[in-house]
Amino acid sequence: MANSKKLTPSNLVAYVQQRLTYLNTSNRRITLALSGGLDSVVLFDLLLKLRVALNFSLSAVHVNHQISPHAADWANFCGALCAQNSVPLQIKKVQIARRSNLGLEASARAARYQAFAELDTDFLLLAHHLDDQVETLLQNLLRGTGLSGASGMPEKRHHAALNNAQHITLLRPLIETPRCILSAYAQKHCLHWMEDESNTDISFARNYLRHEILPAIENRFPAYRETLTRAARHFAAANEVLSEVTQLDLASVMRAQKLHLGALKGLSSARAMNVLRAYLELQGVPISNYERLQEWMRQLLDARGDRQVSLGAMSPMLRRFRGEAWVELDRPTLDPDWHRYWRGEHQLKFSELGICLSLLPALGTGISLSKITKDEVTIRLRRGGEKLQPNCLRPRRSLKHLLQEAAIPPWRRKHLPLLYCGEQLAAVAGIGVDCAFHADPDESSLLLQWTNIDEAE
Repeated sequence: MANSKKLTPSNLVAYVQQRLTYLNTSNRRITLALSGGLDSVVLFDLLLKLRVALNFSLSAVHVNHQISPHAADWANFCGALCAQNSVPLQIKKVQIARRSNLGLEASARAARYQAFAELDTDFLLLAHHLDDQVETLLQNLLRGTGLSGASGMPEKRHHAALNNAQHITLLRPLIETPRCILSAYAQKHCLHWMEDESNTDISFARNYLRHEILPAIENRFPAYRETLTRAARHFAAANEVLSEVTQLDLASVMRAQKLHLGALKGLSSARAMNVLRAYLELQGVPISNYERLQEWMRQLLDARGDRQVSLGAMSPMLRRFRGEAWVELDRPTLDPDWHRYWRGEHQLKFSELGICLSLLPALGTGISLSKITKDEVTIRLRRGGEKLQPNCLRPRRSLKHLLQEAAIPPWRRKHLPLLYCGEQLAAVAGIGVDCAFHADPDESSLLLQWTNIDEAE
């Protein structure tokens, strides 16, 4: 059986058969990402030779990025190749945001993988090879990547699917195969492929590395492919350990989607920074700027007492309050005269407030239905000076003090819904019902509840 250290064009079929057998592709659906270039055409030919022996169904997908003036020629070539070999082909056109901050290459990659997520298949095979791996590793290192980026491209990983509940497994069976082996195999078997004219454009970082840097490295370090790949394996192993530590640390500092700052402060500086990054990524706020992350950590842990710290000038924001921190969307300041009428609905969703308000039917508890409907009912915002008497045995108190006692964060108080009957404050979500509107025993009533929309979703 062939192995990656003794690969030749003659035993490449046996090597790929070994990899696919190990990856358990038998009796499954395989889709090949077919660009029409040398690498994917070679993998296509290998799969044709193996589909009977390994008993898998084979299809292909071609992603047309609509960037090259020859994009239609590439699609036509793939169509003819698949038709000639009775392989079903999907052609997916994608739109690339040319002015994206990601850059053209990254934007194309993102669009491509979004198209892959739409597939209905078990395995998606990509024709990345050893030279691609080295180029990717160097690119990532030059961008200042962490352990994940330094691990390179894995041979196998899961990719979310859109059309069904199951994930798609991405496989790169040629990831340890040098490109020279693929080129020699293509020539030996008289394969035909398309040449991408952009591959010679050294304004692209990958092409610059391929044509200008790596040949010079090879002159001095001829085994650089193997040594850099070995380094990537070490990074991957370290990243796996780090992931396990991250999960343990997250479990120790996170409760109900909030960070407990006392527990976070108990970690070493490096582990605290790592767990903050992981937490933000879980909340959909990936941070690539290390200096920004450092500043956020400093503000989280060094702010005195209950001093409020809003981190960042963008939405969502990381908020700090009473020893906890969490991610929350920032809401615009509304007109103090903002109001909405209640017409008997059981649920009202106010996206501008970030609030979902419920008035649920009840009996003998909450708001008296007969009392609240004696006048027009409106939902309003705080304007200052409001008072409420939730407890009939205690004096009427300022809403400001009641909100402080209820530990409602200051930035949420300005969007908290107040329920008015005429001009009288009847109830405040999260605080209580005024004594004058308490339901009597066995009386039809309403339970007032509210949920932050971000938390509900």
